[in-house]
Amino acid sequence: MDGHRAPMGRRNALGAGAGALAAALAAGCARTDGAGGAGGPAAVTRPPGTAPTTTASGTPGPTATVTPSPAASRAAAPAPRGFPGLPFRIAHGPRDRPRVALTFDGRGDPDLARAALARCEQAGAHVTVLAVGAWLADHPGLARRILDGGHEIGNHTEHHLDLASLDERAAYEEIAACARRLRRLTGSIGTWFRPSPTTYASPLLQRLAQRAGYPHVLGCDVESLDHAATRVAAVTRKVAGELRNGSVVELSLGRPVTVDALPLLLAEIGRRGLRAVTATELLGRPAADVTRTAR
Repeated sequence: MDGHRAPMGRRNALGAGAGALAAALAAGCARTDGAGGAGGPAAVTRPPGTAPTTTASGTPGPTATVTPSPAASRAAAPAPRGFPGLPFRIAHGPRDRPRVALTFDGRGDPDLARAALARCEQAGAHVTVLAVGAWLADHPGLARRILDGGHEIGNHTEHHLDLASLDERAAYEEIAACARRLRRLTGSIGTWFRPSPTTYASPLLQRLAQRAGYPHVLGCDVESLDHAATRVAAVTRKVAGELRNGSVVELSLGRPVTVDALPLLLAEIGRRGLRAVTATELLGRPAADVTRTAR
């Protein structure tokens, strides 16, 4: 299951109806060009006196021993339960079950994020939100909102920087800082980690994620490219053209075009006889086994 891969009016796309969906699907599955956008990776300044080590992309550099701080070590324990027998990086679930996982990068407009969650819930869908720590710091109530809706929450780094451009110490801290924030807000660091700004994790990033307490990196096999899209049709045809049993779909939580596209995407999932579940459920663990704090 291994494989490789930031935020328009609020009109509800339900008004478009089945005609818009049919037109979107008929257009094929052409990809939307572009990446990054307004929410792309930010510039990184190394703290004074900090020498570069190995970069998170795996580029050789001067050797260094990284010792996590006591706080970071506490955030990493206890580790979430993994899925024995599966690779560290998971890109999709079983192909013989009619289930898919909608996974969202948690950042952007908080009102749009709430609207996206509500639309998923109206369709009976449970989703996985990989949240940016700084976004949760600005909107701390969203962590509980996600869990209270029957969804699950995971780690998408603290500031959504380009981890591959950071040295080992800084990359680890991006993962560990978000883990600490998740633990403070929810009582758990979450089961899943997804790197930023891409779902690909180099061998070094895999080791850093494991050190922070994550048994798996959550990739995807369907990229919506909604971070660069301005039209609902571009998102719907991209996802609908690649969706199949076991798919893990990458979406953005706080983007207008995504919120507008969700009713059509959820209707298409239902039309195909698929069920949208959390990544944990997709991999075979029942919802009741997902770690959540007591209400």
